[in-house]
Amino acid sequence: MGVKETIRQIASVLPEVAQPVRKLSLRKRLLWTTLVVVIYLIMGEIPLYGVVKGGWTALGFMQIIFASRSGTLLELGIGPIVTAGLIMQLLAGAEIIKFDFTDPEDRATFTAATKLLTIVVTIVEAGAFIYSGIIRFRSALSIYAIVVVFIQLVAATLILMLLDELVQKGWGIGSGISLFIAVGVSQIIFWDIFSPLTVQGEPYGVIPYLIHTIASGGAIENVVLRSRYPSLLGLIATIIVAIIILYAEGIRIELPVSYARYRGLRGRYPVKLLYVSNIPVILTSTLISDIYLMAQVIWSRFNPSNDNFFLNLIGTFEVQDTGIVPTGGLAYYLTPPHDLISAASNPLRTIIFVLFMIIFSILFAVVWVEVSGLSAEKVSQQLIDAGMQVPGFRRKTASISILLGRYIPVVTVLGGFFVGLIAGAAQIVGVFGSGMGILLTIDILMNYYQMLIREQIEELYPALSRILKV
Repeated sequence: MGVKETIRQIASVLPEVAQPVRKLSLRKRLLWTTLVVVIYLIMGEIPLYGVVKGGWTALGFMQIIFASRSGTLLELGIGPIVTAGLIMQLLAGAEIIKFDFTDPEDRATFTAATKLLTIVVTIVEAGAFIYSGIIRFRSALSIYAIVVVFIQLVAATLILMLLDELVQKGWGIGSGISLFIAVGVSQIIFWDIFSPLTVQGEPYGVIPYLIHTIASGGAIENVVLRSRYPSLLGLIATIIVAIIILYAEGIRIELPVSYARYRGLRGRYPVKLLYVSNIPVILTSTLISDIYLMAQVIWSRFNPSNDNFFLNLIGTFEVQDTGIVPTGGLAYYLTPPHDLISAASNPLRTIIFVLFMIIFSILFAVVWVEVSGLSAEKVSQQLIDAGMQVPGFRRKTASISILLGRYIPVVTVLGGFFVGLIAGAAQIVGVFGSGMGILLTIDILMNYYQMLIREQIEELYPALSRILKV
């Protein structure tokens, strides 16, 4: 029995969301999308039974990307779903497992394999979170508490997986994963700016804290920089980073193309500066998360006293009131300082973290272009298969790939460098929602804007929509 056949048999017993019988109206899909968002937000407020909710963690910036919340049903967030999806994309792109995406049966098999791998990754991550001590229990550890928390983590992630499937199968709009990331980051930014809740007797949000400081006659310097809390500097940095990302999103080279069968019908093929979008940042963040998790597992089980020289190179940790905090080794240098003061006091850690983000974002950008069908050769073939050609060039893959080869490798490296720098540096200066989060959210919101415009055109002008699909 082949691998694909085995996957199909296992998939037949997995939970699945049925597609709607007919295409739903835009209004109904917006309602379903809103319902999915509400369920996600509710899950983020439900604490895991027997677990300490919230608290500062060295992987806080990762929680933003994976739409997770410490101590709640969203502890794992979409991490297992994203990890499984990326692994399957890499396996398919490298043709380790071959899929013909023009064949509906193969597409269904790929989806089923991704879902199966998501379940496996969820089980592994849930066990690792409990085993490593990342999840903080309220009382002494017992088999009962471990089993209950494990079941909660797996069940919650499966619910998120089904919600994502519900959105993608036509009940909602876009992707559930993208939706969860954008909503999570937007919520964090909103609370960092406007939250009236108090921490140590002072408002948490930067605007209420500014008003409170002025009203009480306090020093404005206290608002400019607050350790571990939203500051005026963070607000300014957030606005600047958002403007830079929006500007970078618009930088592109537009190559003229025309339809071979319809003379005079011309268009443009855009090669964006952010050619591989935010994929390099997600892959780099996943790598950091996996390294940190492995380091904490090794420390908690084999080196809790930090007295083994070789294991100390992987990571040393210290138990504090806020949780387990990295103090040295690889795990320490791959997690960012929590604010600008910490970054200035430990420049080596800051430099290593930013360089790691940049170098691996570039590497993953180059790899992703090759395995995901975005290389010059594969894009050239795609254009030819779509019945298009580049004026002045022969309608052959080799000719068009020479032209694309002038731009795609360059924008791949530059795009990887840019997203790595933004993600690393913005985290240091305390950008609300993290640099990675803003990068992902802006890209997601722009895609949603384009989707909504297209959906409105399809509903109002069906004839025009058929032309657009040609």
